[in-house]
Amino acid sequence: MHRIYLKIRILIVALCCTVTLTACESALLRNDLEIIKSRGELILITRNNEACFYEAVHGPAGFEYELAKQFADHLNLRLRTLLVEDEAQMVEALLQGKGDIIAPGTPFGSTAARMVALGPGYLDVTAQVVGRRGGPAVSTAKDLLQTPLWVASSSAGFDRLKNLKGEYADLRWQTLSEYSSEEMLQLVWNQAVPLTVVESNTLAMNRRFYPELVVHFALGDKQQLRWAINPSNKHLQRAVVQWFAKSSTREMIASLVSHYYSHLANFDYVDLTRYRRRIFDRLPKYQPHFEHAALQNGLDWQLIAAMAYQESHWDPTATSFTGVRGIMMLTRDTAKTLGLKDRLAEKEAIYAGTRYLARLHGMLGDEVPEPDRTLMALAAYNIGFGHLKDARDLTAQLGKSPNSWSAVRETLPLLQKKKYYQNLSHGYARGNEAVQYVDRIRTYHKILNMALAPEGLNNIGG
Repeated sequence: MHRIYLKIRILIVALCCTVTLTACESALLRNDLEIIKSRGELILITRNNEACFYEAVHGPAGFEYELAKQFADHLNLRLRTLLVEDEAQMVEALLQGKGDIIAPGTPFGSTAARMVALGPGYLDVTAQVVGRRGGPAVSTAKDLLQTPLWVASSSAGFDRLKNLKGEYADLRWQTLSEYSSEEMLQLVWNQAVPLTVVESNTLAMNRRFYPELVVHFALGDKQQLRWAINPSNKHLQRAVVQWFAKSSTREMIASLVSHYYSHLANFDYVDLTRYRRRIFDRLPKYQPHFEHAALQNGLDWQLIAAMAYQESHWDPTATSFTGVRGIMMLTRDTAKTLGLKDRLAEKEAIYAGTRYLARLHGMLGDEVPEPDRTLMALAAYNIGFGHLKDARDLTAQLGKSPNSWSAVRETLPLLQKKKYYQNLSHGYARGNEAVQYVDRIRTYHKILNMALAPEGLNNIGG
């Protein structure tokens, strides 16, 4: 009997130790996330650019910011950003507890990757050797032995170049630590440097601003963008992994990719080169009208100008085969409802077209957030408000948000399919055309914004 009790006692002690250890382990795992939740905010360490974080007209934006914002919302936390440009300084800030997650918008270098815990991959990118039309022609890594190469220290290709040194001992490059990858593209475009290495997502975001840029070849295989977490924050790591594994997260990432990258695919070197020239040749004559009309209607004048360029290329005498006319390409019926007697009267047409866009914007209502509301108003200007309403209704029927432009953007092409349009109030519509219309205006708007900003980099300096 004594032996039995002894065995039971040993068993109980063992169970208690197991429970205690499990509880301790649970407490340790719970601790780092509880600390974050107790302060009520998640701190994102990221860069200040279009791919990561920037202040847009309607508030904070950027692919990485919006992705992290969704995760913070999942945890019921506010999101705060800590902007750090250098990768090493990002890692240092993370390990010092100044932030919770790093989202650099580029793959991590090998040194940084060894010091942090990396989350799941969510976007494929490639390091690319980029030059300018008419510049050095290179097609392989060996060609770089004969051509000067300049890179930002934050470039994902930086590690690739160091690896290539093992194969090509004479390979050389200049590192400009004070410049970002985006700025390197501008230096190449300005012909201040002949070649650089940037990530494919960075180039995709910026190529429309510099239409003469060309991709010579990829430097190595694809890599994936990932978040970095402090290795000691085990529970936060687990939360990140579980969140990325959710189907709703994957759908949301696809939506963000659509929003930030889909409108960049329609790239036309000749058209964008001509557009940049016309910003200075044609726009000045009409700019005061765009500014005043936009001010009267609470809109962005550069957006109105970009829309007018998409409509008429800033030609007040433009006429389409369907009968729309003028710098804002208004139909006769629309002009009549707006009180416009002569569609070829450039000033009056600009004011009328701006009023019409403002009217469509108002009809959408406050339930549609910005910038989605403005993008949908642009689509309605092209396709008609009735067809846009059909697209939004169909979007809801398909289980997606009718207040999300990325969701409506995916639905609009379905208005050309009999399966769908035969059951819609306004029937068939060229939804693909409306999508391309908005995409091109977004591109024109961004280029115009950059072209009229203070003069950028023209040389390396220093």
